[in-house]
Amino acid sequence: MKVFAIRHGETAWSLSGQHTGTSDLPLTDNGRWLAEQMRPVLAANTFNLILCSPMRRARETCELAGLGDKAVVDPDLVEWNYGAYEGLTPKQIDEAAPGWLIFRDGCPGGETPEQVGARMDRVIARTRTIGGDVALFAHGHVLRVLAARWIGMPVRGGQHFALDTGTLCLLGHYREIPAVLVWNSPFLH
Repeated sequence: MKVFAIRHGETAWSLSGQHTGTSDLPLTDNGRWLAEQMRPVLAANTFNLILCSPMRRARETCELAGLGDKAVVDPDLVEWNYGAYEGLTPKQIDEAAPGWLIFRDGCPGGETPEQVGARMDRVIARTRTIGGDVALFAHGHVLRVLAARWIGMPVRGGQHFALDTGTLCLLGHYREIPAVLVWNSPFLH
């Protein structure tokens, strides 16, 4: 069993570095192109379950990657609710809260790390009941938490997994131990 964790393609705010949680932005032309590049890789696999964040950027990526007709929207895959930090860049946030780290501090008026960790734990539990490969279309911060939780790390472990837009990651097992097999790849072979 493998989990393909797929971050949506580029948006105007991911390009500018703005935190995009609950703002429902479309993909840029480049974001759509990135999503289309995933199609042949994903078409070469058989998925027993395809889950997608309800956000437009994730749904659009899923559709352009060729799996939209089989996807089930899962609200647990929505991006971290940034609350007061929605739309702000890391530099702007650091001016107001020096040393802020989302994986440790959460967001004022938004979600705590524990809340996001609980959502990712539910996604992991759901994927582990499937007798085959799973594709997840979601967002940068929640997928970083997913990777950390997959291998038994606390939510804060997400800080160690940089993740670009329009990338594919692969979670699985080394023997019987949960493992990160591929991370932040523009494509899988």
